Amino acid sequence: MTLSDDVLRLKKEKKAIILAHNYQRPEIQDIADYVGDSIELSRRAMEEKDARIILFSAVDFMAENAVILNPDKKVLLPSEGARCPMAQMLTVDELRRWKRKYPKLPVVLYVNTLAEVKAECDVCCTSANAIEVIKAVDSDALLFGPDRNLALYVAKHTNKRIIPVPDRGFCPTHVLFQKADIDFWRTKHPDATVIVHPECTPEVQAAADYVGSTSQMCDFAQRSNSKRFIVGTESGLLHRLKKENPNKEFILAYDGAICPNMKLNTMERLYLALKEEKYQVTVPKLVAEKARKALDCMLSLV
Repeated sequence: MTLSDDVLRLKKEKKAIILAHNYQRPEIQDIADYVGDSIELSRRAMEEKDARIILFSAVDFMAENAVILNPDKKVLLPSEGARCPMAQMLTVDELRRWKRKYPKLPVVLYVNTLAEVKAECDVCCTSANAIEVIKAVDSDALLFGPDRNLALYVAKHTNKRIIPVPDRGFCPTHVLFQKADIDFWRTKHPDATVIVHPECTPEVQAAADYVGSTSQMCDFAQRSNSKRFIVGTESGLLHRLKKENPNKEFILAYDGAICPNMKLNTMERLYLALKEEKYQVTVPKLVAEKARKALDCMLSLV
């Protein structure tokens, strides 16, 4: 019996559901009940009425989202140290400082934020629905955080004044992609289609054929007639892309684009977390209620 078999046995015994983000290790994606982006996964968990435990193989803010949207379930994060660097870049104090500076502007936050920060905003968004949410906000200007590159991408497609908070929030993995990487692979494979995440720099976005969230990239690859793709996002997505499109080729634009925080989750850590029901993620009730309003507002807008 393999470790994967042991995890699946425990999952059944404990009435658990396993959620894996698109950036997780291939072996974890393969045993997960659902693979997708953060909010997509949390909403999936809401549909699993009989589940008692959510084993969320991802990073901290994603597990917090699951807690907020599934208050009746126990949420476990396999690796206690799996924290998103971008989410740490915007603190409650920092956001309050910006709100005092621009008291009349609405605050839209990327879901890649901690629960206590979400509790301070008006509405959340994902990389998939950011443009739609911003267009729906009744204001020509707004505060947006914590990813500056996503803020610039949204501003370009909405003609609204987007003020990034903080000034230089970013994803350490996505900023590793450079336009030179795209140019190199286009030279080698001129027939390839370039797809990148909006957390990449504006220069990389401009060099791409398609910009979208992880789930949007997966949908695009399936619909596209192209047989070869150059991909600008964390390496974990390539496993899903190849699995769903076995007759197509996917090339990571920069092979060092690996998020060490996402990769902290291993099969061994999934097993121990589920066996001992440890590393439970909790969110204070008042914080969860306020953050839930921002998430519900997002869902109502889109």
